[in-house]
Amino acid sequence: MDPAFLAPLIPITAIVAFAAVKIARLRATLPGSSSGDVAARLEALERSLEDVQQELAETQERLDFAERLLSKAREDRHIGG
Repeated sequence: MDPAFLAPLIPITAIVAFAAVKIARLRATLPGSSSGDVAARLEALERSLEDVQQELAETQERLDFAERLLSKAREDRHIGG
């Protein structure tokens, strides 16, 4: 997959996940919600979000590394060619 295609997906995914957590928190404070169930689901969602954020950070590092390698290869070809 093209690294340039993945770059905009990373912040979009983070924004969506952040919004989901905020919505879950708002719903947890609504009257009539079963607070135990909602709190447990919110904690699970927060853990999941942390995992996604970690994966995004690792993906961004890999993308940066791949871009540096491609850039270096282009420079080497340009200089050598």
